[in-house]
Amino acid sequence: MKKLSAWMFVFALAFGLAVSGPGGTAASKPNIILILADDLGWRDLGCYGSAFYETPHLDRLAAQGMRFTDAHAACPVCSPTRASILTGKYPARLHLTDYIPGARRGRLNPAPYLHHLPLEEFTVAEALKEAGYATAFIGKWHLGETEFYPERQGFDVNLGGCEKGHPPSYFSPYKIPTLPDGPTGEYLTDRLTDEALKFIEGAKGSPFFLYLSHYAVHNPQQAKAELIAKYKAKLASLPPPAGPEFLPERERQARQIQNQPVYAAMVESLDESIGRVMKKLTELGLEKETIVVFTSDNGGLSTSEGSPTSNVPLRAGKGWLYEGGVREPLVVKWPGVTKPGSVCRESMTSTDYYPTFLEMVGLPRRPQQHVDGRSIAPLLKGGRLPERPLFWHYPHYGNQGGRPGGAVRLGDYKLIEWYEDDRIELFNLREDLGEQHDLAAKMPEKAAALRQLLRDWRKRVDALMPTPNPDYNPKAGGKDSASQ
Repeated sequence: MKKLSAWMFVFALAFGLAVSGPGGTAASKPNIILILADDLGWRDLGCYGSAFYETPHLDRLAAQGMRFTDAHAACPVCSPTRASILTGKYPARLHLTDYIPGARRGRLNPAPYLHHLPLEEFTVAEALKEAGYATAFIGKWHLGETEFYPERQGFDVNLGGCEKGHPPSYFSPYKIPTLPDGPTGEYLTDRLTDEALKFIEGAKGSPFFLYLSHYAVHNPQQAKAELIAKYKAKLASLPPPAGPEFLPERERQARQIQNQPVYAAMVESLDESIGRVMKKLTELGLEKETIVVFTSDNGGLSTSEGSPTSNVPLRAGKGWLYEGGVREPLVVKWPGVTKPGSVCRESMTSTDYYPTFLEMVGLPRRPQQHVDGRSIAPLLKGGRLPERPLFWHYPHYGNQGGRPGGAVRLGDYKLIEWYEDDRIELFNLREDLGEQHDLAAKMPEKAAALRQLLRDWRKRVDALMPTPNPDYNPKAGGKDSASQ
């Protein structure tokens, strides 16, 4: 296919010019919209149990498709998870294991890691583009500076994607180099949605892959005044909480209650975005031809930087290897395939999106390309998949209190190995979702087997490890160079 500039490509689509690729007639393939929230916790949607935040559009999407109870991010912070979604590879294999450019130190020096997604990686956007898809990235990228922007990784359109991990402001002027400022006071979540709708309109008639990667609900906590007022009034009408607002999590305090009006307002604006996207698909007659996937990049922020949300009953949150840091909401609507209102309780992780999208549109994997994930299409069709382990490797200190470690989940059991002191914890997630009862001493054989499984995996993927820090001063604390 002749290479076109981003907007020339969309112009061609809008006027019905033929666009096809090696996968066959382009118009016969389903569209894919991947919507990624930033720092949205597992319990932050009504359909996942939130009683304070209001998400009617996402709740409706779940009623129309499949909701996953055990979906996981590949990392408890953003950049590594985003890389795993695009490549289907574990962050440890990519050597991209922390947010860019984190550099916090403690008893250990963190493992070295890449500060960009290598151009040599063949992304899901490149695979779909090669098959005749129009591709657009709108929103947060955080996978490298200019030479590694989305347009270098298979996206025809890039609006908002840059090296920034959060917006300087949610209200225009945004000061995002790849997104022209709008009218003063324009809200970023709305603006990104506007751009997404323009792309969908322009791509009608040919298949498209839209990656709508919202900056919300990441800090700074900024929302529309009228929505903040709504949730302040809602909070004032509620009875006092039955329990404490915070409980200890090591040296941190973890929020236990969802009651922050600004965060709730940000969640509502995010939900409105999904409603507008779904309405546009219906208006254009594309609803039955478009797969919609909604998820998040890591757990909700509950132990630092304002602690705007609570992940209870999950333990801790963003930056931690406990479930609060890695368990995500995931809703998938695959028209004609997913059973409306269905719930899947099998575990999956963000490396699975790449092979799943390929199977959804009938594309083979490249024979020479390694992918750690597996397609969850059988689950979306109501079937089962063989049990397999899921792995995490976070050899860094998080801003939120998490320490270097790794984890493995197999079936109901999850083991965490802490690299500072070689300590392990073992939990039965079916019986102890909040990870409060360490079984390592009671089940030494199970713990040893999972620990060996984790260590063998680290060798296979060439995981880089932290090293002792000779300058460590426990009274000085760590150092950090950027926000996530």
